Amino acid sequence: MNQSENIAGEQRAGVEITKDKNGIEQVSLHGGQVLSWKTDRGEELLFTSSKAIFKPPAAVRGGIPICFPQFGNRGALEQHGFARNKIWVIDSNPPPLHPNDSDGKTYIDLLLKPSQEDLKVWPHSFEFRLRVALAADGYLTMISRIRNINCKPFSFSFAYHTYFSVSDISEVRVEGLETRDYLDNLYQRERFTEQGNALTFESEVDRVYLNSRDIVAVFDHEIKRTVIIRKEGLPDVVVWNPWEKKSKLLVDFGDEEYKHMLCVDGAAIEKPITLKPGEEWTGRLELSVVPST
Repeated sequence: MNQSENIAGEQRAGVEITKDKNGIEQVSLHGGQVLSWKTDRGEELLFTSSKAIFKPPAAVRGGIPICFPQFGNRGALEQHGFARNKIWVIDSNPPPLHPNDSDGKTYIDLLLKPSQEDLKVWPHSFEFRLRVALAADGYLTMISRIRNINCKPFSFSFAYHTYFSVSDISEVRVEGLETRDYLDNLYQRERFTEQGNALTFESEVDRVYLNSRDIVAVFDHEIKRTVIIRKEGLPDVVVWNPWEKKSKLLVDFGDEEYKHMLCVDGAAIEKPITLKPGEEWTGRLELSVVPST
């Protein structure tokens, strides 16, 4: 099946939502953001806050926001950059990807180019192409291609800021980060080394794991479900949960919702990506879910 048979658009409150053939909201043109990813039994795998704001220029709290060209407050731009606040367009004629990224998959291609307003705050011309693909086996793949169409180099940081839905944060563990160094944002980005075999959660966590493995797993013991995160071109992994105190400070986040979410991001943060004129960078994320014991 091709893209047009599977994905249609609907205009609502200034935000275009693309829907699959079952009418499930999946990808918003507001932010180029995946909002829903479900199992074949209809279980939602991504978290979106009940208080999320779906009106630009606010960013949507949940799903998979794209942080570009800045992660967090590591620069002069607004928190996490501007890509997650912009209205993207459907890219009807993207440059070709490998056949494996198209065959047997439902996909949509989106495009973001800087506006005159964007160029005032970040004076670099770019084309950001995003493919979101869903395979029959439920694998969700996101491929970002960022090209420098400027006459001078530029650098950026990047993250797929993935909000996973979990049954109970105290029953979750993350594997694949053991022995890795991380920058702890709760301690002025001081560098530590992960000592545990798995990461578990008893309080606020806000870390950037550096030069991590390309496969990380999130185990949800209570519902016996594991999400596998595979990444390419994304050396770092962000792990974030605001916990009780910080949750109450977030206007677009419920006071108790920290118990049912965990962000684990494929990212490029510590060493920004630098593109010369005409160069292109690709960052790929693949998510899959398997039963676990």
